[in-house]
Amino acid sequence: MLAGIDTHKDTLAVAVIDDGGRPVVVTELANTETGFDALGELLARHQVQRVGIEGSGNYGRGAAVRLVLTGGIEVVEVPPSLTSRERTARPGAGKTDPGDAVAIARITAREPGLPPVRLPIGQAADLRALCDYRTQLVAERTALASRTHAELHGLRPGYQASVPRLTGPTFITAAKDLLAGDSSVRAQLTRRRLVRLAELTAEIQEVTGLITAAVGQVPTGLTALYGLGPVSAATILGEVADIRRYRSRHAFAAANGTAPIPASSGRSSRHRLNRSGNRTLNRVLYTMAITQIRADTEGRAYYLRKRAEGKTGREALRCLKRRLSDLIYKTMHDDLAAPRQLQSAAGEDGECGSGKRDAALRPKPAARQALSP
Repeated sequence: MLAGIDTHKDTLAVAVIDDGGRPVVVTELANTETGFDALGELLARHQVQRVGIEGSGNYGRGAAVRLVLTGGIEVVEVPPSLTSRERTARPGAGKTDPGDAVAIARITAREPGLPPVRLPIGQAADLRALCDYRTQLVAERTALASRTHAELHGLRPGYQASVPRLTGPTFITAAKDLLAGDSSVRAQLTRRRLVRLAELTAEIQEVTGLITAAVGQVPTGLTALYGLGPVSAATILGEVADIRRYRSRHAFAAANGTAPIPASSGRSSRHRLNRSGNRTLNRVLYTMAITQIRADTEGRAYYLRKRAEGKTGREALRCLKRRLSDLIYKTMHDDLAAPRQLQSAAGEDGECGSGKRDAALRPKPAARQALSP
């Protein structure tokens, strides 16, 4: 028996199907501790071996944690895109929560490669919460700074010569000095915005310190990779949680959006950009790739080789991101196999993928100034 769960804020739509995909039980339970008890009894009564949950990181978090901690049942995450595709394959059926639960159960039955749910507990969950909070603070500061720049331009044209940005205490103080003595309403509101910008900047620095300290307690080699700082490493650890959720480096690349999507037809054989996957991980890989390209690293040499092969700058960058995805995958597996102390040197050796082709993308020795062809 297999089961699918469509999660909502108040309810859980649950469907149990047999090995032929026929619904045996379709019901709704409360998304509460009482509902979790009833869910466990239902699954045990029908001897369910595998459960698929849509939204295990959101409204289905409580149910997912309860099922995983209970043990004896494989619990996997079903992407909403697969549920939507399954639903549209039944024309005229419409959309209902019980129908979605059945669709999730059928996807769970036929897709062996679905990743296990990520438990929102422990060290990885703490790192993710810290990184999410920092991201929210940075987004708030960016929006407020943009509005403040617009107001300053109207109040003090040419201010940008002395206040090029508003992300540092020195520039915020300089902006306040420019408005000194101005009692207009717009100037008063702008001063309020500057005070809030200073508060946000201080809080971002404080949270960054918390993240750095938390990463320092994790035995990982991620921080030794060129282009990954404590915040980026914490983001990866928080988003991935357990690298064993991905059966191969190819599955990991597909999950973070660095694996290109085949788009061949007839005599045309090509791939297109993958815009799906975990965009938070994808953004970290993009930043890491740009950092590698700007320095004398193996990553830059690899990028230039791809350019020499005729690829465009964007295509070569995507190739590098995929190589870095493989490197991170292997580094996290190495951490599981033999936990090691954090190393301060950013040029630690490593390998990704298979053989010499996937040598670690690390800084070159100072003596090697010429890039490999």
